[in-house]
Amino acid sequence: MEALDRVVKPKTKRAKRFLEKREPKLTENTKNAILIKGGNANLTVTETLKDIYALKKPFAVLYKKKNITRPFEDPTSLEFFSKKSDCSLFLFGSHNKKRPNNLIIGRMFDYHVLDMIELGIEKFVSLKDIKNSKCPEGTKPMLIFAGDTFDLNEEYRRLKSLLIDFFRGPTVPTIRLAGLEYVLHFTAMDGKIYMRSYKVLLKKSGCKIPRIEVEEMGPSFDLVMRRTHLASEDLYKLSLKQPKALKPKKKKNISHDVFGTSYGRIHMQKQDLSKLQTRKMKGLKKRPAAKMTEEDEGISPKKSKSI
Repeated sequence: MEALDRVVKPKTKRAKRFLEKREPKLTENTKNAILIKGGNANLTVTETLKDIYALKKPFAVLYKKKNITRPFEDPTSLEFFSKKSDCSLFLFGSHNKKRPNNLIIGRMFDYHVLDMIELGIEKFVSLKDIKNSKCPEGTKPMLIFAGDTFDLNEEYRRLKSLLIDFFRGPTVPTIRLAGLEYVLHFTAMDGKIYMRSYKVLLKKSGCKIPRIEVEEMGPSFDLVMRRTHLASEDLYKLSLKQPKALKPKKKKNISHDVFGTSYGRIHMQKQDLSKLQTRKMKGLKKRPAAKMTEEDEGISPKKSKSI
């Protein structure tokens, strides 16, 4: 840890670029994840880590060697690997008699564990077991959460936030219809979390809007929540804090509705509508009675030009 904490001055241009990538930024990079296998990992856990790595690529690092560590008892080794690989998300898989087919998903803040949740795998279907076409590497998924538990229970609310962080992928400025081809669906029901993965198919419908079909492509999990380690409210709020430079400056007299439409308010002086120039029509000409009234008030009509 001491070797990583000391100030390192780059000696080459390549080392300088490497350190610049890790410097704090106003807009942070896409979050990377490390996937670590515990000391007693069985085939189910190993295949799970491989499949999730396939979904996360290229924003993931898979450690193939076994690492004997217990994150809930001592997270220092995870924090070391996080700093070494520059990853703020982690997934740790292990298996033992007390907690079979165990997954620990979590995230870091300033290279220290912010929160982590332990999940048990009750049913698993891998990518290779479902013989359907797969999405290309790096496809950004659409995330769907079903079930009131994700909004009512604090632990499930944090789990939802953690899953969004883990699978959201890069931030994109625009979206095209053909790019919406991958769905991750999470359902919380009867104390379990069901994760399903679908590929979106755009079929011909005879009009501009295509007909949508989905087919399961894997992997799929039936999970149950076990232990949790959640950050305190103060630390959680600190992790969500944004620098002042990123906060949008308030503009006077401009408001937005729920759809993002901008509305502007303009302040004008009071206008004399009697002097407003309108379209010249016979029907809008002043009548003799109106002219007489103007003469009585002391307003002289325009003199006609002499021939």
